[in-house]
Amino acid sequence: MDDFLNYINSINPINEDALKELQQCFKPKQLRKNDFFVKEGEYANQIGFLQKGIVRAYFLNQKGKEYNKQFFVGPSIIGAYTSLLTKQPNKIAQQALTDCKILVADFNEMEKLYDKFHDLERLGRKIAEFYFLEKEQKEIEMALLDADKRYLIMRERFPEIELILPQYHIASYLGISATQLSRIRRKLKDS
Repeated sequence: MDDFLNYINSINPINEDALKELQQCFKPKQLRKNDFFVKEGEYANQIGFLQKGIVRAYFLNQKGKEYNKQFFVGPSIIGAYTSLLTKQPNKIAQQALTDCKILVADFNEMEKLYDKFHDLERLGRKIAEFYFLEKEQKEIEMALLDADKRYLIMRERFPEIELILPQYHIASYLGISATQLSRIRRKLKDS
């Protein structure tokens, strides 16, 4: 729980009463490799704090091809935000790519705490702002940068991920084929 409290306080320090109630909302949970935090089509009702491990957010196209939208590497907040906010079925699954250690809270309980503690409401806003900026940055990279540059940015953002994940997950995240990823790696290695 200390890593959770440190993470929270690094984003927005919160008062002791709010911290105590926040801690009571979160319960430990294990996700095994390939387990889902939330599936496509489900109504999301939980938010999580990924303490350790890697979770991917992905969607399927109409032909069943997977596209990795995002990687979450602990420490990180995970959850199907659109489903949580709109109360509509989730469209982007979140699946553990490694064994994961997480803390889970009911989102409705979190919203009640927002009403009670403005520190927590501010924390929620700052987390949402962070993910909005991250999403926009990735969209810009996908639209304006070539695959080589996107690969280098990914390596900088997630330095350990290449040692853990299969090549096809990384290629999907970059919006390229596994063959293209192999060429990029070979080219960078030779230069």
